[in-house]
Amino acid sequence: MDGAGGALRYPWETAPEQGDAIEIADGVLWIRLPLPMALDHVNIYALDDGDSWTIVDTGIHSKRSVALWQQVLDGPLAGKPVGRVILTHHHPDHVGMAGWLMARFGAELVATRTSWLMARMLILDEEERPTEEALKLWRAAGMDQAIYEARKDTRPFNFADTCHALPVGYTRVKEADVLHVGGRDWDVRIGNGHAPEHLTLWSRDDTLVLVGDQILPSISPNIGVYPTEPEADPLSDWLASCERFATLAREDHLVLGGHKLPFTGLPVRMRQLAENHHGALERLRAHLKSPHTAGECFAPLFKRKIDAGTYGLALVEAVAHLNHLHQAGEISRTRRQDGAWLWQMKG
Repeated sequence: MDGAGGALRYPWETAPEQGDAIEIADGVLWIRLPLPMALDHVNIYALDDGDSWTIVDTGIHSKRSVALWQQVLDGPLAGKPVGRVILTHHHPDHVGMAGWLMARFGAELVATRTSWLMARMLILDEEERPTEEALKLWRAAGMDQAIYEARKDTRPFNFADTCHALPVGYTRVKEADVLHVGGRDWDVRIGNGHAPEHLTLWSRDDTLVLVGDQILPSISPNIGVYPTEPEADPLSDWLASCERFATLAREDHLVLGGHKLPFTGLPVRMRQLAENHHGALERLRAHLKSPHTAGECFAPLFKRKIDAGTYGLALVEAVAHLNHLHQAGEISRTRRQDGAWLWQMKG
């Protein structure tokens, strides 16, 4: 789901070239690295600590990323070492090169506890075939049969495919902590929904806000349910985070996200991010006047065509919205003979 409005403003119309950087504030560099997927980039931020750099998020680990990181280190980062790596959350496009930077420079890793635990667990957990728990979730969601047959015996994506090994040891941050980075004091505010214990940093000294994937312009971060916790309700966590961050948002905040362009107009964007899902829930309620599987709920939720490349993300997001309504007591579910849940409004 997406939709940025005209109230958002983008101070930079174009992103930095690969291997280069744009200085977006005193001592703060914006770097962009490529991703091999529909969302084809991730934003990295380097903050100048004087004799070293702090890096916020890192991109995936690949030969291309290593080459581009070397180009960045030799060029925009002026040969200074990386002293610290901050992770906003545990997803591969953010954590992938963290271990490489730690091994290269002996850098300190800073993360929330859940982010570090999830990242380290998933990097170590290599699977040659989908687990029975994954297959069960797909069947329960009513996954398209052709897609299910193609995936059930195929090696799934593993974090280790795009993440450097992450060593033991990190520095934990939590809600209301204060970090001194890049000559600024930053308030730690924790979000949830897209990823558990997602770190955001709010500068006390100027208008900068580092948000990872918690707050993005023009796209809404994926809110999904996975085999690790099939009964989860991440949408409740997401909406609660949106409500809380809306009380912190100022019109002049310069929001530095993990994807797309830096922007201002944060109060409007916080309303949009919540309204996107409230609107989707209203359409879903109407759709569920008759029973449907999660795989039959794409049209009311996304209002666009879902192709093979986005099918998996759409399916886990559909389950998230259904779990939300089910745990709120609004819908019921019955198990179909093939294992799929049929969901329907009560009454």
